[in-house]
Amino acid sequence: MPPRGLQTAVSLIYPPRCLGCGGLVDADFGLCGACWRDTAFIGGTVCDACGLPLPGGGDVGSPHCDACLATPRPWTQGRTALIYRDMGRRLVLALKHSDRQEIARPAARWMAHAAQGILPHEALIAPVPLHWLRLLKRRYNQSALLAQALSAETGHRWCPDLLQRVRHTPSLEGLGRAARYRVLEQAIRVHPRRRRRIITRPVILVDDVFTSGATLTACTQACLAAGSGPVFVLALARVAKET
Repeated sequence: MPPRGLQTAVSLIYPPRCLGCGGLVDADFGLCGACWRDTAFIGGTVCDACGLPLPGGGDVGSPHCDACLATPRPWTQGRTALIYRDMGRRLVLALKHSDRQEIARPAARWMAHAAQGILPHEALIAPVPLHWLRLLKRRYNQSALLAQALSAETGHRWCPDLLQRVRHTPSLEGLGRAARYRVLEQAIRVHPRRRRRIITRPVILVDDVFTSGATLTACTQACLAAGSGPVFVLALARVAKET
């Protein structure tokens, strides 16, 4: 750890800034009061499959939102940390498109908090994959950044290339649920050299945004087909109203 005097000098030259607006804050990787209030953190009773907050508390036993009741999920449980709107949406887009990789660290802390109590200790963390052409263009996979930070936050092991996107699919933005599922059919598989790591082992799939669940469904099906144990999903943000 750097000497306290050096830390003080660095903080004077580079004072901590809010991840949202860039204003001064007390500590690194934080949000100012205004940006915190503009971030829709998820709490209370949530859907057990996708983490969406439920009005009125939902069913006490195993609550599910309307979307997850209409489309049963192949994974065991899922959670999300934020609603994809306002500051939450801006943070996700900054991480995804603006090279704001420092957002991954606090985001993983929020995700770990959202997933308290549902993640098996022996589970392996794996990010939703990008096709290599898209990775070449973007230079990094934001889901892999979140998965790595989540591994550091929780102590779970992670495998950055457990899954492969073997077809270069078009963007899912603007597509309805059925179209999203069709586009992703047979597009994702478990890396043949990594399969041995998940035989009967629980898997935690990590993504930045949960919209329809089509991508996470394709990833889950690939893991289960390769012989994994139960699959859990964890996303930074949940789109509250599906397209």
